[in-house]
Amino acid sequence: MCEDSHGGLGRRALFVTGAAAALTLGSVSFASAADGDQESRTVRGTLPPGSPDFVYVPVEVPAGVRELKVAYTYDRPSVPAGTLGNALDIGVFDDRGTELGSRGFRGWSGGARTEFFIRADDATPGYLPGPVREGTWHIALGPYTVAPQGLSYELTITLTHGEPGEAVRPVYPPERAKGRGRAWYRGDCHLHSWHSDGRRTPAEIGELARAAGLDFINSSEHNTHSAHPHWADVAGDDLLVMLGEEITTRNGHVVALGTDPGTFVDWRYRARDNRFGRFARQIRRAGGLVVPAHPHATCVGCNWKFGFGEADAIEVWNGPYTPDDEVALADWDSMLVASVRDGRGWLPAMGSSDAHRSPDAVGSPQTVVLADDLTREAIQEGIRAGRSYVAESARVALSLRASGGRGEHAGIGERLTVGRDTPVTVRLEVTGAPRCTVRFVTDQGVLHTSAPLPVAGSGTVEWRTTPSYAAYVRAELRHEAAAGPLPGPLAAFTNPIFLGRQGEVGGEASPPGAGSPPAPPGNQ
Repeated sequence: MCEDSHGGLGRRALFVTGAAAALTLGSVSFASAADGDQESRTVRGTLPPGSPDFVYVPVEVPAGVRELKVAYTYDRPSVPAGTLGNALDIGVFDDRGTELGSRGFRGWSGGARTEFFIRADDATPGYLPGPVREGTWHIALGPYTVAPQGLSYELTITLTHGEPGEAVRPVYPPERAKGRGRAWYRGDCHLHSWHSDGRRTPAEIGELARAAGLDFINSSEHNTHSAHPHWADVAGDDLLVMLGEEITTRNGHVVALGTDPGTFVDWRYRARDNRFGRFARQIRRAGGLVVPAHPHATCVGCNWKFGFGEADAIEVWNGPYTPDDEVALADWDSMLVASVRDGRGWLPAMGSSDAHRSPDAVGSPQTVVLADDLTREAIQEGIRAGRSYVAESARVALSLRASGGRGEHAGIGERLTVGRDTPVTVRLEVTGAPRCTVRFVTDQGVLHTSAPLPVAGSGTVEWRTTPSYAAYVRAELRHEAAAGPLPGPLAAFTNPIFLGRQGEVGGEASPPGAGSPPAPPGNQ
């Protein structure tokens, strides 16, 4: 039920769109008032277990409003062990409506904040400044999880009347930084500031990114693009800041990597609603890449259920290396095997920190990309082509090459075009990985494991094979295992080099090579 501060019972209407059902409650109305006056309304209600994904509270905003402010609370009763308690997200849509993909989106803070405001000249991080226009606004409540006892909430909406402040014109970071031409560039494409559930400012993240040896980062707040204008002062000749969003659905998360400034991508759907393809195409139209994040994460709603047909790359290493990253790596390797078996395109892998707050380390792990320059387009092209590897820090640098008997050679993400029985030498050069073990992984599994590298952390490992024996080869660096037969956690891994002529060992599983990579980047 929805009850306003006067004890009235609001009307309810249920709109169902697949699994992502929406409940719209009765309207909350305000009277016109003089400049400077404030008026508040309080709405109370209880959501039962099995509530729809989104509950909308319409707010009738009169003319002459300077500021909208919303505060909310909800109960957190004790629940039995293994049972989910209450978690309630919040956001807002303006008079342009709540339809999927609507331009009415004005902000989302999930469960990170208990209140927010919007004015023409300012807004709470996570929300978009702009005029508070007359019309029907909607407070969006997202019951993420509901306890068996139900979820009781209280919502207070306050309007301040008066002349609006002067709107601020957004300024966005440039799409180019001062690069080194064709070179290896280090980046972290999954980060959170206080514009979603992080605790760091964009300036603090920029400082940490530089300290971590990064050349580029990507803004990826949960379900909002409010941070986009706040990166302009962070970017510089030494740091490219790309803009995006982490689209956080109830069936998995996906990073929009490097979209046009101001791009909003909706998240209010589930896999069975058959909406993801529409928004994946929107990301690409806005110049971005579609990157499913932490696909096997164990948090509620994090496990990826949309399939990978629309993906441009996949994040298989997210933050400190854990068992779910090991599962994601193995699952990705199975995709590579299927790609050579079926003769179709392959999906490059990435790694990002997903850093939110201290002690989360920005740039651990990081994706190291061979790109023609330090620009949004060049970095994206390198990621899309798979010319990249993932390292736990800037201390680790790799160079993986495969060569044939007549001088043919290929690097990470490329194809060595030689006959099926041509001898191939695979060579990995490593720095910054003391006591790590090198494993060469192919479509047949792990076919070579080296002795531990010296304490100095540098070394070269070679292995010989043929395309008939290995359709691709990729390298893994593993720390020493604590105990038992399982391999130690990753220090780094590469995307594959494909071996053999197309159509003989995997058909079209690899994009055409784009030249040989330069020497390893060292400790940038």
